[in-house]
Amino acid sequence: MYTFIQGLDTNIKWWSMYACLFGFFYFFSSPFVGKPITPSYSNFSRWYIAWILVAAVYHLPSLQSMGVDLRMNLSLFLTIYISSIVFLLVFHLAFIGLWYLGLVARVAGKRPKILTILQNCAVISIACCVFYSHCGNRAILRERPFERKHSGWFSFWKKEERNTWLAKFLRLNELKDQVCSSWFAPVGSASDYPLLSKWVIYGEIACSGPCDGSSEEISPIYSLWATFIGLYIANYIVERSTGWALTHPRPIEEYQKMKKKQLKPGFLDMVPWYSGTSADLFKTVFDLLVSVTVFVGRFDMRMMQAAMSPPQAKAQEDLLYDHFCEKDEFWFDFMADTGDGGNSSYSVARLLAQPSLRVKGADSVRSLPRGNLLLIGGDLAYPNPSAFTYEKRFFRPFEHALQPPPWYKDEHIAVKKPELPDGVPDLKHYDGPQCFVIPGNHDWFDGLNTYLRYICHKSWLGGWLMPQQRSYFALRLPKRWWIFGLDLALHDDIDVYQFKFFSELILDKVEENDSVIIMTHEPNWLLDWYWNETSGKNIGHLVRDHLKGRCKLRIAGDLHHYMRHSFIPSEKPVHVPHLLVNGCGGAFLHPTHVFSNFSKFYGNSYEMKAAYPSYEDSSRIALGNILKFRKKNWQFDTIGGVIYFVLAFSMFPQCHLKHMLREDTFSSHLTSFLGTVWDAFLYMLGQSYVSSAAALVLLIVAVCFVPTKLSRRKRLTIGLLHVSAHLSAALILMMLMELGVEMCIRHKLLATSGYHTLYEWYRQVEREHFPDPTGLRARLEQWTFGFYPACIKYLMSAFDIPEVMAVTRSNICKNGMDSLSRGGTVIYYASTFLYFWVFSTPVVSLVFGSYLYVCINWLHIHFDEAFSSLRIANYKSFTRFHINRDGDLEVYALAVDKVPKDWKLDPKWDGEPKQPNEMSHRRKYPSKWRAAIAPQDPVATVKIIDQFVIRRTDNSDSQNNDHSS
Repeated sequence: MYTFIQGLDTNIKWWSMYACLFGFFYFFSSPFVGKPITPSYSNFSRWYIAWILVAAVYHLPSLQSMGVDLRMNLSLFLTIYISSIVFLLVFHLAFIGLWYLGLVARVAGKRPKILTILQNCAVISIACCVFYSHCGNRAILRERPFERKHSGWFSFWKKEERNTWLAKFLRLNELKDQVCSSWFAPVGSASDYPLLSKWVIYGEIACSGPCDGSSEEISPIYSLWATFIGLYIANYIVERSTGWALTHPRPIEEYQKMKKKQLKPGFLDMVPWYSGTSADLFKTVFDLLVSVTVFVGRFDMRMMQAAMSPPQAKAQEDLLYDHFCEKDEFWFDFMADTGDGGNSSYSVARLLAQPSLRVKGADSVRSLPRGNLLLIGGDLAYPNPSAFTYEKRFFRPFEHALQPPPWYKDEHIAVKKPELPDGVPDLKHYDGPQCFVIPGNHDWFDGLNTYLRYICHKSWLGGWLMPQQRSYFALRLPKRWWIFGLDLALHDDIDVYQFKFFSELILDKVEENDSVIIMTHEPNWLLDWYWNETSGKNIGHLVRDHLKGRCKLRIAGDLHHYMRHSFIPSEKPVHVPHLLVNGCGGAFLHPTHVFSNFSKFYGNSYEMKAAYPSYEDSSRIALGNILKFRKKNWQFDTIGGVIYFVLAFSMFPQCHLKHMLREDTFSSHLTSFLGTVWDAFLYMLGQSYVSSAAALVLLIVAVCFVPTKLSRRKRLTIGLLHVSAHLSAALILMMLMELGVEMCIRHKLLATSGYHTLYEWYRQVEREHFPDPTGLRARLEQWTFGFYPACIKYLMSAFDIPEVMAVTRSNICKNGMDSLSRGGTVIYYASTFLYFWVFSTPVVSLVFGSYLYVCINWLHIHFDEAFSSLRIANYKSFTRFHINRDGDLEVYALAVDKVPKDWKLDPKWDGEPKQPNEMSHRRKYPSKWRAAIAPQDPVATVKIIDQFVIRRTDNSDSQNNDHSS
């Protein structure tokens, strides 16, 4: 401990460098803490961090003085690691060759994974390095192997007290010598093994005085390595040759662990919208560009549906469904924007599937039965419509919540709908839940192809029957209620064929005292106000001039929150008394406070009756962009790190930094530092064409990124401030990195020799501590045609990146950039990028997250971008409607604040008797999975966030009777 304390370097510069280095590396690796190690970006980042952090730390001072010889351990690890890999690869190739010749059992053909071999080699190398750190490579001990050097410490203790824990603690050093000299003693002299005398590494002689001659004892490091390799080979041969690995039963713990892993739903995570490596997002952008440039205004699938429709009478049968209209009372549900995260989508689907929900209202606990009808308001799967996203993100959660019929097959295509169970003559006699779906903008990205295949040509969404055959429809409900499901496509409006169908339906079927609910994907009343635009002209014409006050409610999704606005009574005619948005079906959350000032629609005044989450909670949630942006969007590293390096790379290296190190006070250091950063900025503008062009392109992108609802001057100002923050951060990081390298060079910690400093140092130490009198290394170099030492040499150079960077930097500062070859230039910038990427990625996420926070909370822009970055799965909701016996429409908005992340098989579902060919909606417990923690299950936490009633009367003044809660 005394040596450790004495070795601490108190120079504030070095400890500041340590703090910055470990701080940046911690923030870079923090998103991956606790994530499973898999061959993904997360696993790559961990190895990447370990690699360049070790390469940086062992060059800094204070480690040697503290007794930590990191350089020796690193060199020895790399040497043993490469040797182990080569040896095991040769062994496996030979074993596979014997298998092809039929000399070993058939089960030996099961080839090992490369990752397993690499991991085993790493474990062997670490074990050898740990042994060398404690015991060295001593081959012969000329003194007694165990000597009580500190026996005086124990003389004042009684004999019976010498075995206390304190005595044992003070004798740890003696115990270590005993372990090294007896337990891991050398296996003997090379002369005892004549066949191996030329194939072993020898240990160094350790004696108290001068030693004559060379060691003939086998190195204990080599003995330990050979033992581990031998155990691996023996275990592998036994498993593969005897079939033990395939026939031996698994341990009970391993079997239970494997069974528990299998009993998981395997839901997909939320879509990473800021991922720079997601192929799905690039496909989404491509599909959107194709849809906008090709389909909009040129080709419309809705026109194709109309053209393929049969004659008028038959067409109305395909679009109008009236099999619900004779019921005395009717329950139905509405949800929208599902198919994002599996946990959130299943939470809502589980609630929808329950036979009834017991929820707390304002005064009492109510039981709300499952809806006979489920309406889904579009955006069925994110980020783009495809077979994979529809099946995994949309159908899978609903099938787990309410299983499809036993005879259902995934590949089945419905040719003639409706496809009813046996014994059911028509839809009127089917007592199970049914589902009708309209498409959203995401469903239109491929021209509605996937939607038509999975909705219009499939009969079951889990246990919900899907009778619809078109992307729009009309439903006639009991007590003179109607639902119009409209398809807005990417036009934000209905086409003329839809208008024709619904206008003729209103004229022929909808009576004067009927009430209509219009369901669309987008809530144009909020979006038109936000963007200061006017859309949905055909819908407006249909509502104002054809329905003439019979539209009692408009429901929509697209915005992933819940908001309800009701009209303020006035003398003007009211076209739509209530406006309801509920897009909390499973997608990421959207803010509500951005729309707090909405108050006008169709010339009427409205007031907000309910918002979920509340304005205060919505504003508070936006703060997560500063604190959690990178944790939620670590794949953004690919974009952010490259952008920062392109902005700053032409300023590398900074050769004139000595004046900053000569300052005495902190203020003078800071002034000099900022002045140098400003000079670098001026240099970039005047002489660096690449960085200047990158900054200009970034400015154009930043200005275009600002929503068009603002004026050009505001957009330019916001974009300029945004780019200035990024550019300043990139230049400051560049200067900090160059300053650290300059300090190391001045103190002769870097740029002391050449590109292979670590390798040359190790070869010298190797000759001293690992004697090779038989010339084994020379023979290996000859037999491998120089590959074996070259591989170790360049691998050590990879772990000596700071030295490579510093040597090249010194050459550039002395002789100029023209003195480097093309390969040398690539090596310098590549080594610089490896460290600059780690420093820049946390900063670029912090700057961009702060920009989003300022925009969403202060300027009320970027509501989509600022909340899609947070990928919030909580705050999920759907709306349950009830047409009672009096014809009034009762509306209940149900929600769960927190979505479970872990699920387990529901024992009630598993234990419930199941009859052959039994429909799942008849079961008491229809959902397969429940929350792993019972109090967090959505069924236990669901609550009413809004409740109101729409009276079926003719007087518009009395149409609204609110009971909000």
